Amino acid sequence: MLKSIFWKPYSRLFIIGDNSGWVTDVEAADLKNFAEKLGVKAEIVKRMYFNLPQVVHYTSQFSLLLPIYKSRNRLSVDYYHGKPEQGENFKKCFKALEVHHEQFARVRVSNKEMERLVKSSGIDPQKVMRIPIGVDLKLFKHTSPEEKQVMREKLNIPQDAVVIGSFQKDGNGLGEGDEPKLIKGPDVFLEVIAKLKPQIPNLWILLSGPARGFVKNGLEKLGVPYQHKFLKHASEIADLYDTLDLYIITSREEGGPKACLESMAKKVPLITTAVGQCQDLVQSGVNAMMVPIDDIDGLYNASLKILGNRKLRDSLVTAGLATAKENSHESQLPLWKEYFKGLINYD
Repeated sequence: MLKSIFWKPYSRLFIIGDNSGWVTDVEAADLKNFAEKLGVKAEIVKRMYFNLPQVVHYTSQFSLLLPIYKSRNRLSVDYYHGKPEQGENFKKCFKALEVHHEQFARVRVSNKEMERLVKSSGIDPQKVMRIPIGVDLKLFKHTSPEEKQVMREKLNIPQDAVVIGSFQKDGNGLGEGDEPKLIKGPDVFLEVIAKLKPQIPNLWILLSGPARGFVKNGLEKLGVPYQHKFLKHASEIADLYDTLDLYIITSREEGGPKACLESMAKKVPLITTAVGQCQDLVQSGVNAMMVPIDDIDGLYNASLKILGNRKLRDSLVTAGLATAKENSHESQLPLWKEYFKGLINYD
């Protein structure tokens, strides 16, 4: 604390996640890495204990609901998802942005839809920057068929199984998650799996992420074998993609999700609803398949189409890998340099 009196104003970046160990904390770690590569002194903290004239970045728009506005610090925030009409908390977040937008120096959005929403708050458009949630290609690198066999052996998944992945948090709270977080579409996921089961006798589901109770209970009722590989940190998830034949996103609202570029980087065919940055990054039929929100038949038909057509599958993963490279962490450094300009005073 004593050293802080010698810091130049706005020369340090303090990053605050949600301390859940899941996605927003990974985003905090990634931001620290971006900052340090660009010569910015950065630190991840649980909360700000002191009111210095420095820079504080929050990795969740729900931070807008906290008492952060009397600080002398420059404020920056990630505003990934949540339209006001989709829930009371989302409405409160947007209202807080409308009231306090002058106190934010930067707002980072991940997709065009949220960029339009945030700019409609009355904020100076120059403060808003769209930077997709990128992918670390050093961590999410595609592997050989032999390595995929080894990973299935480790997880006791039959080599002849057709494995569909779902790595997210889609239950309310941080407990078992028996109450579904419908915005993530766990009910849609189960309906798609129910339709696929008669067509794919050797169907397996690989789950990760906290609060997956609703999906696990549903799969047990359907009699579909699954594994839930719970990891303490979302960054440990890369190896799980190596077991997959297909990844399905069934969400109704997203900022990313991270799985969009992660599956592309790992050369896993992707099917997604038209949400978040998927809308910006996916060319349906070229680098992935995309269908409207709640389109169960569309998700089902796209799944069978990919699984039954090797030529299509190969073309999707080749183009998907190119998209992942275009949105890798390394490729995003110029975007972050622009984001920090005028926000942080470099020493």
